[in-house]
Amino acid sequence: MQALAGVHNVGSMATMTVTKRLNWPWILGFALIALVRPLFSILGLSDAFGKPATPILLTVAITAVWVLIAGFGKVRDPLITLVGAGVAYAVIVAVGSAILSPILTGQLQGPLAMPFSIIPLLLLNAVWGAVAGALAMVLQRLVAK
Repeated sequence: MQALAGVHNVGSMATMTVTKRLNWPWILGFALIALVRPLFSILGLSDAFGKPATPILLTVAITAVWVLIAGFGKVRDPLITLVGAGVAYAVIVAVGSAILSPILTGQLQGPLAMPFSIIPLLLLNAVWGAVAGALAMVLQRLVAK
């Protein structure tokens, strides 16, 4: 029984370590930067400038901004921070679309209207954050040399 208790403690220690490493101001700041994408859509700018090019270009630009800020800003643990930013962005977008879509279109749209899309949304944005975080780590190492 003690062996099982030890395994449980190791898991909770790892969780505590990752939780302590989360830098919420940076995570939320990066997530807010990413809100440019849905803002363009809400304002009709993505349609005006052309789809799918505009959302793709915005994603590339946001990623570049994340990498540059995290890389040159010496953000601690950029991988964890930007994965957190990607997930935080996904949560904000899901909740935001649930609030705004009934107001703007008269019906619920977005991830909460299609619950099966929530997990893929979170995973995709976590991967986006991981790629940006890995690039920021490389930039930090290059700058440190």
